[in-house]
Amino acid sequence: MTGGNVTKYLFLLSASALCAPAYAQDSSEDALAEIIAEQDDSSPDTSELDDGGCCYIAGERIEAPSITVTANGLGTDIRNTGQAVTLIDTKEIDAVQGADPVRVLRRTPGLSFTRNGGVGGFTGVSLRGSASEQVLVLVDGVRVADPAAPGGGFDFGNLLLSSVGKFDILRGSNSTIWGSDAIGGVIDVTTRTETGLEGRVEYGSRDTLSASATGGLGGDSYFFGLTGSYLHTDGFSSVVDGGEPDGLEQYALGGAAFFDVTHNIELFAHANWSEADLDLDGFAPPTFAFADTLDTQETQRYWGDVGLAYYGNDLTLRAAFSLADTERYNFDGDGNVTFGGDGHSERLQLRGEYRVLGPLTLAFGAEHEWSDYVTLFDAPGSIETTGGYAQIGLAFGRLAAHVGGRIDDHELFGTKATYGADLSYGLRDDWRVRASLGEGFKAPTLYQLRSFYGNAQLRPEASTSVDLGIEKGQRGQGVHAALTGFLRTTDDLIGFGFGPERPFGGYENVSRARAMGFELEGGFDVTPFLRVSGVFSHVDTEDRDSGLELARRPEYFGTLFADWETPFGLNLGGDVRFVSESFNDNANMTPLDGYEVVDLRASYPVGERFELFGRVENVFDADYTVVKDYNTPGRGAFVGLRARM
Repeated sequence: MTGGNVTKYLFLLSASALCAPAYAQDSSEDALAEIIAEQDDSSPDTSELDDGGCCYIAGERIEAPSITVTANGLGTDIRNTGQAVTLIDTKEIDAVQGADPVRVLRRTPGLSFTRNGGVGGFTGVSLRGSASEQVLVLVDGVRVADPAAPGGGFDFGNLLLSSVGKFDILRGSNSTIWGSDAIGGVIDVTTRTETGLEGRVEYGSRDTLSASATGGLGGDSYFFGLTGSYLHTDGFSSVVDGGEPDGLEQYALGGAAFFDVTHNIELFAHANWSEADLDLDGFAPPTFAFADTLDTQETQRYWGDVGLAYYGNDLTLRAAFSLADTERYNFDGDGNVTFGGDGHSERLQLRGEYRVLGPLTLAFGAEHEWSDYVTLFDAPGSIETTGGYAQIGLAFGRLAAHVGGRIDDHELFGTKATYGADLSYGLRDDWRVRASLGEGFKAPTLYQLRSFYGNAQLRPEASTSVDLGIEKGQRGQGVHAALTGFLRTTDDLIGFGFGPERPFGGYENVSRARAMGFELEGGFDVTPFLRVSGVFSHVDTEDRDSGLELARRPEYFGTLFADWETPFGLNLGGDVRFVSESFNDNANMTPLDGYEVVDLRASYPVGERFELFGRVENVFDADYTVVKDYNTPGRGAFVGLRARM
């Protein structure tokens, strides 16, 4: 097979994979083969497909590419980007078990987290030492951060893992493609889509019950699916040494639909809703010390999109309208509202990619966003932003390169320009070197601009990041090894300060930061039935004004994990998470000790449709802290049943 035909095959497959539901994978490959044959009459027979997600063309095996959308916004083979990307699929998510997304996300290089108490408590994710608010989070391509939150970030405590089908995680600044918030990186979450019916129920420690179901109907030209999740736990006291447990009850529903209007045009839609009731500890009078209270928090979220996608021979287009809304209220023990906020955003977006000539492509896009918020203590506020980008890409033989720029116009601070570039070059024996250079920015939030403590003169936070890596193979397949070094500098960080004009305090551009280090990742099959993998990260952070470490950013952390399929069908696995010391505060006055946590798990198929599974979390009952004064879970055991129809 000629190099040009291979390139056409991979391009078409990556373009179609963005919205194609799982049921249509084989038929899509057949259709793509027909398109290739129509484009080039000399193309060989492409009808021989195997069952492992690859195909043989003229006797040459072409691996089905691992597709990432975080690198360029539409979908590309992960080997054709110089950016550092981690993909975690449904199989791995199911193997890890449980409803807590952190249990899976901690397998990502450079990713650390903080949590206020148990599952459901505020959970912030950091990439390469960024603040959690500097990570852009998408669910089914929709921005889901809360515009009413002071920092405008996404709380992973509101996400149930049982409804997730895939994580696509980009590490590094990339506002060229994604606009605001993409300083530390981008996390794109895809909800599950399945034909038939799949369900799971689990029960365990702290009276924890979780259940989920996913189902869908599909044909050659349509798909409709629903997913639902539920979690209840009595929890434990959020405050250290507390005695009153803080529980959680959460519901989530989601749906996805795809319909082929024509051979090249697809109509798609996503809709999601969740509601959570969380018990909190707080600062009760008369001492106002952090202690057991009967405070609660109610959070309701909905988000979704509707749009059209066009897949032509040389042109791919995706247009969508999306919205997201987060409503959150806090109550004291007497039922009085202590805080309330509702953040809402709507976005109109177009993305496209055009094959200009041979291996040369042009990616482009434009978007307009309307955001508004209201709280109990502030007047309503709103803001509009408009942005557009263009990126030239080249994929020729072993070489793939991209360079692009973006301009965003903000209603208050004006325009912000960003750029980015990346390079990937394939070596022998499935090795490749990759490099990327990118800029990121984070616009001030509505709360930082419009609230009582707001400042309409704030400048956006801005970053420049660079990384260089070498990688063999792909994650989760055969022998995989990767080493990546990185550096990111950030200016105009927004924080809370006091001054003559602000005796009660307010938001200012107060500091600068730097994060640098390296990430190691690897995995290999010890035997055909035993695979061992791991990630290790060294992240050195610094406040460039004070010279001190950034708060709650451990310098070393990582996860080792292994999976073994025994000859009689029993699957065994384990994860070991290790984290070094850090400081709870930017003044570096309150140290947090390092820790290690060990989890073990097992599963066993019962017939063709059922699977028993179970796990023990924190096997050695480690006592550790990730946020000062907040408790963490001790040892816990859980058992469950999964069914597929």
